Parts: sequence; structure tokens; C-alpha cells
Amino acid sequence: MMKIIWHPKCLEYGTPGHPEGPERLVHAYAFLSDPTLGYEFVLAEPASEEDLLRVHSPRHIENLKKLHFYDPDSPRYPNIFEYAQLSAGAAIQAMRLNGFSLMRPPGHHAARERVAGFCYLNNIAIAVRASGKKTLIVDIDGHHGDGTQAIFLGDPQVIYISLHSFPNYPGTGLRPEQNCYNYPLPFNCGDKVYLQTLDEALTSIDLNGIEHVAISAGFDTYYKDPLASLGLTTEGYFRIGQRLKKLGLPTFVVLEGGYWVEDLGRNIHALLSGLSS
Repeated sequence: MMKIIWHPKCLEYGTPGHPEGPERLVHAYAFLSDPTLGYEFVLAEPASEEDLLRVHSPRHIENLKKLHFYDPDSPRYPNIFEYAQLSAGAAIQAMRLNGFSLMRPPGHHAARERVAGFCYLNNIAIAVRASGKKTLIVDIDGHHGDGTQAIFLGDPQVIYISLHSFPNYPGTGLRPEQNCYNYPLPFNCGDKVYLQTLDEALTSIDLNGIEHVAISAGFDTYYKDPLASLGLTTEGYFRIGQRLKKLGLPTFVVLEGGYWVEDLGRNIHALLSGLSS
């Protein structure tokens, strides 16, 4: 039974009209908590500052606490540090339990000293550093995880793969760089092209020594999504999960984007079902 790490506090903040709002997790939680699906929910706990400082600078942590930052996409919500700390802690729990973190805010645009793109702390990077294991990160969000790449560029303990739409925010990830393998794709390319690209990515890297797989799971690639659609269907997410399952390695999943709220829970379930198949 896969464990889903969750805390209702992640629904307490947001701005009306902002795409990264609590409604998307309200819908997802309602779908995934159906007992017939068989998930076990685990209450999230905040990351320690020691966990955060493996990735972020002390100055970044202090700026978050004091709301001393500016990014047009990442509002200065009251107590955002506590919400982000809880989301980072959920990612660590997902890593330890080989589970799924159903939390917000997301994280893959946040760099060592930068808030960006709805992200305040880089959840998956914090979890990977906490593991101490050599890790393959597969980022399936529709936007390039520029923060994750910046944190791990040149790190021999990490291989980073990102499939993302281009041209699109943040305008990075056009080519491979050292240990980071980037696959920019045209909008609405569809399941077939996406899965062929994922197969190419997974067969082109050396998995020798990899101990763990971490998935930055964005669902803004969905064909109805308004921000970064790559034309994927719910079946496509199941097929992604199947391919990553075949790697035969312990795997955990951290939620990133996904803004077509009505189908987010169904698409998450499809990915997790593929990983469990």
C-alpha cells in the first residue's frame, strides 16, 4: 500500500485567481482518499533547519521568514516559511517511505538563494540531500526545473532528467549540461512523442550506482492544462509510471505543478498505479 504524505495546513494559504491555489489539492485529496484506491495517508511533519541548510543558504532561510524576497509569481504570503518547511518535510518523509508527497508549495524552481515560479524551498532537492544516496531525479513537470538543476549541476551523486515544454517559463533546459539531461518538447506533442523521449532519456544514462529514483511530478503536461500542456492523457501518466517502475529501484514522488484541478487526483493515481504495477 503506497503512503501519501499530506497535511491540511497546506490548504490555508493562497490568493484568489492564482493558479497555484489550494483548490487543486482539495480536489486531489478528495479523489485519492477514496478507500477503494487503497492509499494510506501519513501526516506531514516539517523539515528541520538542518535539512533545509543542506540545500539553501542561511540568508535564504532568514529572508523567507522575514518575507524579504520578491518574485511576481510567488506571493509573500504570511507564514509562507512554515508552509514551505512543512512541504519540504513531507518530501523527506516520501523519500524515507518510498511514498508520494501531496503538498504545496511546490519546489523545483527554487534555487539555493532564490524564490521563483510558485516555489520557496526546493522540496525534492532537500529530500535527495537528506537521503545521502546516489539518486536519479526525473522531472516530469511541464516546466524545466531550473532550481533543481542549479542546485545539483556537476554533483556526482545526482543525475537529473527533465522533459518539459519549450518555449515556456523559465526559458532554461535547452540542452544537456554535465549531469543534467534536458529534453525540451513542443506544446501538445502527445503521449507517443513524450514516452519515446522518456525511453530515449532513460536508456542514454548510466544507472550504475544509482540507489534511488526521485520524481518531480508535475501534471501541467496534461492536455487540458492551461500553463504547460504537452498533450498527455491520464493513460500517459500510467505509462510513465510503468517505465520508471522498470528501473527496479526504490522510488519516491513529490508533487510539483498541475493546474487542471478536476482531473489532478485521477492523473496522480494513474502515475502511482503505473509505479505499483
